[in-house]
Amino acid sequence: MKNVIVVGGGLAGLRTAGALRTQGYQGELTLVGAEHHRPYDRPPLTKAVLAGESDDTTLPADWERLRCGLRLGQRARALRFHDGRPGGVLETTAGPLDFDGLVIATGATPIRLPGDGPQHVVRTLEDARGLRASLRPGARVLIVGAGWVGAEVATAAAKKGCRVTVLEAAATPLAAVLGPELGVLTVGWYAEAGVELRLGVEVASVDHGGVTLADGRSVQADVVVAGVGARPEVGWLAGSGLDVQRGVVVDSALRTTRAEAVAVGDCAAWWSERYGRRLLVEHWETADKAPEAAAAALLGRPAAYDPPLYFWSEQFGRTVQYAGHHSAADQMVFRCSPDSSCWTALWVNGNRLEAVLAVDRPRDLVQGRRLIAESAELDIRLAADPQVPLRDVVRGRPPRGGPAQGGPQELSAPRTSLIAVPDLPLA
Repeated sequence: MKNVIVVGGGLAGLRTAGALRTQGYQGELTLVGAEHHRPYDRPPLTKAVLAGESDDTTLPADWERLRCGLRLGQRARALRFHDGRPGGVLETTAGPLDFDGLVIATGATPIRLPGDGPQHVVRTLEDARGLRASLRPGARVLIVGAGWVGAEVATAAAKKGCRVTVLEAAATPLAAVLGPELGVLTVGWYAEAGVELRLGVEVASVDHGGVTLADGRSVQADVVVAGVGARPEVGWLAGSGLDVQRGVVVDSALRTTRAEAVAVGDCAAWWSERYGRRLLVEHWETADKAPEAAAAALLGRPAAYDPPLYFWSEQFGRTVQYAGHHSAADQMVFRCSPDSSCWTALWVNGNRLEAVLAVDRPRDLVQGRRLIAESAELDIRLAADPQVPLRDVVRGRPPRGGPAQGGPQELSAPRTSLIAVPDLPLA
């Protein structure tokens, strides 16, 4: 392999280019990106950039040592593979490029709401800068969707003195991700921040001056933000011969149906042996870690990417972290009352830890994530005690002692609470 093209100028593309070099690839390497910026970090867009605390999230990279050519502002348009021999041609807005190795890392595109009125999404640096300019004190900001992005935008807008309303079609925030039992626990966060949250409300269209709801009513707004999800950016692969469904279908090593092509990041629908299903995970952790396996696979080496899932959000002054996948769980255990300022929920199947959600309890998340990877079985009684570190609640493992997190709010918290749990629809 002498000529590898990485299609996609985000975190996944940059990390894969770097992994190829560290794993010994010496040939020509080119990164093609639709944006004019060098690869940058996206999570700060709804946090530091919207807040005005940062305007540059460029990812650190030594381009000279990478020996990677940059073709920025060039969008992939089509892909053709050669018949009977490896490689093919990538068609871009600046012309065709030959390759014998290909990395597909084109990410995802935000879903926009119907209607001819102006609306914002937050996916690119320009998106964030444009929305930030509209977040003026007193502005009526209407956010559609109470998911991760919606909550983070609401946090930034409220801090800037905007009059913020969030419309959510489901009965609770985050119902599709965490389930309604946990989603309802976040409702009070909106009120604390001075944000109006309206649940069970569907938007029919975005109009000039606001939105029209499915029941015909209208809601006036100066700024409308769509936070209703994203779709993998894979339309350009039509007719390529690759298996493309919700994303580019790949195996556990990120290989496509062509040996000379891998897909990684938000656009890759990869097979997980751990969970026995195909996953399409649009989170920073996957874009950051999966490239190691993708690069190894492209170079013809054994590889697999199958860690416990992980994602996080910062909203309304809280850090919310989730690890694992709770579809197989049959009970939930709370460490601390969810009415307290910081708490943790554990999803357990029998005694085996399947997933953990930590609100301002980072040590629980770190230790719980490790126990999920180990398929650890817990002593449920001990697991419900917030003063016992999670690492010390494994059956058959002697405790090492020391408080789990500390904090006076934990001393009077209930020791346990069990509820049934829903599935987590990731794919």
